[in-house]
Amino acid sequence: MKKFNFEKLDVWNKSRQFTTKIYNITNSFPEEERFSLISQLRRSAISICSNIAEGSSRRSLKDQAHFYNMAYSSLMENFNQILISYDLGYITEEDCEYFRKETNIISFMTSNLRKSAESR
Repeated sequence: MKKFNFEKLDVWNKSRQFTTKIYNITNSFPEEERFSLISQLRRSAISICSNIAEGSSRRSLKDQAHFYNMAYSSLMENFNQILISYDLGYITEEDCEYFRKETNIISFMTSNLRKSAESR
């Protein structure tokens, strides 16, 4: 079966794995966070890979760059929420550092994708 272009992007695959990890880790959050921090973390994580997918489908390079920038912004929003989760004791220092490392990698890849679209 043919793959869509976004499925071939390493950054999309990495952000998809990141999203899965967010879902898994938020399963252990307190029930009272269900409609606040859990929801925010999950929505911002989904937004990362979704914006990459949507950007890759745009014909205009300006539109592509815009969606890759949105993915980057969602990534930063998500990491902010990770830090808050750590401060509240919902995740371990080890988990926080894992997300910091993955955020750095995905941000670098997303920035390069955006720059590539802007320079063509």
